[in-house]
Amino acid sequence: MMGISVYPTGTVRYNPDKTWSGYTLFNASDVGAVLIDMSGKVVHEWKDFQGFPNKMVPGGKIFGSLRCRDRYAAYQDYADLTEVDFDGKTIWSFNHNQEVTDEDVGKGWVARQHHDYQIEGNPVGYYVPGQESKDNFNKVLLLTHNNVKKAKISPQSLLEDVLLEVDRSGKELWSWHIMDHFREFHLDNIAKNAMFRDPNTQQSGKDGEGDIFHVNCASYLGPNHWYDEGDERFNPNNIIMDSREANIMWIVDHESGKIVWQIGPDYTTTLALRMLGPLVGMHHSHMIPKGLPGAGNIMVFNNGGWAGYGLPDQTSKTGMKTARVDTSKVIEFNPITLEVVWSFGTADFDSKTPFHEHHFYSPLVSDAQRLPNGNTLIDEGTEGRFLEVTKDKEVVWEYIYPHVDDYLVYRAYRVPYEWVPQLTKEEPKAITPPAIADFQVPGAENPNFKDDVTVSVPGTAGYGKGSAFCVDKL
Repeated sequence: MMGISVYPTGTVRYNPDKTWSGYTLFNASDVGAVLIDMSGKVVHEWKDFQGFPNKMVPGGKIFGSLRCRDRYAAYQDYADLTEVDFDGKTIWSFNHNQEVTDEDVGKGWVARQHHDYQIEGNPVGYYVPGQESKDNFNKVLLLTHNNVKKAKISPQSLLEDVLLEVDRSGKELWSWHIMDHFREFHLDNIAKNAMFRDPNTQQSGKDGEGDIFHVNCASYLGPNHWYDEGDERFNPNNIIMDSREANIMWIVDHESGKIVWQIGPDYTTTLALRMLGPLVGMHHSHMIPKGLPGAGNIMVFNNGGWAGYGLPDQTSKTGMKTARVDTSKVIEFNPITLEVVWSFGTADFDSKTPFHEHHFYSPLVSDAQRLPNGNTLIDEGTEGRFLEVTKDKEVVWEYIYPHVDDYLVYRAYRVPYEWVPQLTKEEPKAITPPAIADFQVPGAENPNFKDDVTVSVPGTAGYGKGSAFCVDKL
């Protein structure tokens, strides 16, 4: 955590007066779907029910997958998208996208869902007042995979990102294939040559597949004031997506299939783009839904890390992953002017260490959710750290998953208490983090510290071991 190998876990900070309290849902590969309360206590598990990601709808029901395909059969493919109730009973399931033969399970149908999906009634998949996913939905949007050969793009087999809309019976209603729109991204010849040489090969199948774009989000724009004001690019049915590898964010027109709005991969062509700054390895790009503070702005977890295609250089032999930024930032910006409206990064979390950019850094996974009170829930996924941050950038809730060394937390979602009537709402108890300078590991030979003083973060109820920690106090 933050370059430190030993640290407290569970909820280490909680100010009930300033949070939008509820339950937090996330997926942990060592358990399945996990639901925690604000104190960090695990209040429910859906054992072995995976999710890419898991999402909840009212009534304590969640979506996810019963089976992830073996990575050597298909890279990051899930065999199904399934809805289960609070007790894990299957309500609905879809897998009838492609028929495949996998060595581990044999021949059968799979959904090939990856990274995202949206249920009718809610454009983004997290809590939006007045836009709850329908209990008896009739339409689902899935982000899926397909295998294609496109010799002009690369001689290697390619992993294609496909948007797929199906009805409740599994019938296909609409689809969109990214490779059909390759030219619309206006990639320069340098980038295309780099893609041709190295299309981000992943070890799936016999010879691997080129995951050129690696799309990790797809959500409807939903009702928004831009469209109400006459801008057709922001039709509520249009879909916003991003490419983690190519550093591009775009909007697909649902009716025509064309890309009608795009930023990246070059963030130097206009003053507005230079002021926005490069989006590198980004995740969870979405338009903040109507009914939430900041509605109509776009929010993204700008991971940093390594991504992009360009000229080979000292750090990139092939011209892949040429953009490198060693810090992360959550950014909210105006999609018309590209002006940054709000952001949160290292300097905001710990102003005493502005040069320690790794203090807030998740080069993979992660997401951000706007809450009804204007706060933002952030999942710093490679660290397993969840933060709730106010508009004024005060951290009012902080949770650290105890077993993050074994798994990255892809996304985390806050849901209201009333969505889970099977549980009894907790009584809020504030948790104040200890002052780091006041504590030392027991037995450390420092004359300024007293021996045999054991303390823990007040009120902490973590998951498994590690929620309390023994230290010496000055």
